[in-house]
Amino acid sequence: MRPRAQPTLITDAETSPDDQLRSRKRKYLIMMGIRIACLIVGAVLATAEAPLLWLWLSVCAVAMVLLPWLAVMVANDRPPKDQHRLRRNRVAATTSPKALPTERPGPVIDV
Repeated sequence: MRPRAQPTLITDAETSPDDQLRSRKRKYLIMMGIRIACLIVGAVLATAEAPLLWLWLSVCAVAMVLLPWLAVMVANDRPPKDQHRLRRNRVAATTSPKALPTERPGPVIDV
């Protein structure tokens, strides 16, 4: 194996896939918990005949419809890559010897 040009610093390392998955599961469960709370609050408000019942029930209904969609979107989304990592790779790609133009060989004669 060839040694890398620059060692990987622990501060540059991404979080492990297991940690990312655990974080996304936690966010999903929190959002689904909020959805269950909206269902319970809506049922309590309906039985208690609270003032502005139509407003509170519509807020609960919208939350119960949107939260599953948002929870799935958040659960399937990976965290973004760090900007400094992207910038460093872009600079390294433009300054590498492979990116520099090479001299053309002498004339080629096709037969």
